[in-house]
Amino acid sequence: MARDGQRTVLHIDMNAFFASVEQQANPALRGKPIAVVGGGGRTVITTSSYEARARGVKTGMAIWEGKRVCPELIIVVGDNRKYTHTSSKINVIFRDFTSEVEAFSIDESWLDVTHSLGLFGTAETIAYLIKARIRHNFGITCSIGIAPNKLLAKLASDMQKPDGLTIIAADDVSRVLEAMPINELCGIGKKMQHHLNMMSIYTCGELGRCEEARLTRKFGIIGSRLKLMGQGIDHSPVTPFSEEDEVKSVGHSRTLERDIDDPLEINRFLLQLSEMVGSRARRYNVSGKTIHLYVRYADFFSSWGKQTTLKSCINQSDEIYKAALSILATVNLEQPVRLLGVSLSNLKHEAKQLPLFEDERKKLFATQAMDTINDRFGSMAVTFGSLIPEKASAGSHVIPPSWRPEGVKNIDVK
Repeated sequence: MARDGQRTVLHIDMNAFFASVEQQANPALRGKPIAVVGGGGRTVITTSSYEARARGVKTGMAIWEGKRVCPELIIVVGDNRKYTHTSSKINVIFRDFTSEVEAFSIDESWLDVTHSLGLFGTAETIAYLIKARIRHNFGITCSIGIAPNKLLAKLASDMQKPDGLTIIAADDVSRVLEAMPINELCGIGKKMQHHLNMMSIYTCGELGRCEEARLTRKFGIIGSRLKLMGQGIDHSPVTPFSEEDEVKSVGHSRTLERDIDDPLEINRFLLQLSEMVGSRARRYNVSGKTIHLYVRYADFFSSWGKQTTLKSCINQSDEIYKAALSILATVNLEQPVRLLGVSLSNLKHEAKQLPLFEDERKKLFATQAMDTINDRFGSMAVTFGSLIPEKASAGSHVIPPSWRPEGVKNIDVK
């Protein structure tokens, strides 16, 4: 049982998730070095099997780089719907052990099992039961960390891969963190690591002992948080989907299969993105006043984002598209476009009601019919006529980090 006031948190991290799902689906791939890539012509390795990692293949490599370090590398085009379906089913398993489940990404979740220990005995027992269920149902493995909070549980899950189980007990926190490099902590990326290193802070132990005032002078309010992280302190709760804050925006972006500068092509992709945003906003009964357009140029490094705020809230795809076009019209594109993104924010959750005027009602009924068909038969089963040549490649080739198994963040992927 947990001590009074002490939580018991599990962090579950699926091992080489995309690659493991592909190897389980195709026995011919098992035990072999494989790399999963996106479906577009311009793509990088999104993940690789442990057999490939042992040969130097890393996430983010171009295919040719992966082939150079591992000539026998097998390239597999990813099936995003397979991964999202599996992730959703795995999260159902988690809820058999606790209602306090927070999906961190498609292949990671936190579970607060503090109140489940009376039913199952120990957190270690729960971890082994979950491992067995996942292996039996899906034929894949996961690494699990057990600790008094989310920060330490995630740290623990990274310590033994693949198929590991690591426990950081409350009494062991100081010992574990003393020589731990700061970049091992979730939330400290390369940029933050660089700034801390410039302050001669390299380990979690050094971070935890650093004067708070020194950290806040450098980083502002986040300085206090950094000191707590160095001490292994994290008060953030495991937040189930049903208790998450209301979503602040609905957006989609797409890296194009080739750089484009033709205005008609750019407009067609904007319409496609606007339909994806509008469809998801309508599904969850939200509308918004602010439309944001994001463009990344062909050189990859140059980009811009601009927004416009309307007088009233919208969620109709054509209205989102018109607003995005109005933003684009204010800019002279300096290079061909590599990536486009459209988002709707300044949201309002509202009850459905019929428009007053007949033309608006007809438009609403037509949109509802299109949404119903697309919900049943898949995104873009019915779409705007100008998108028909692009329909086969509609949707996102990459699962965004914001994807969640439920709710408005349950983004339809291809």
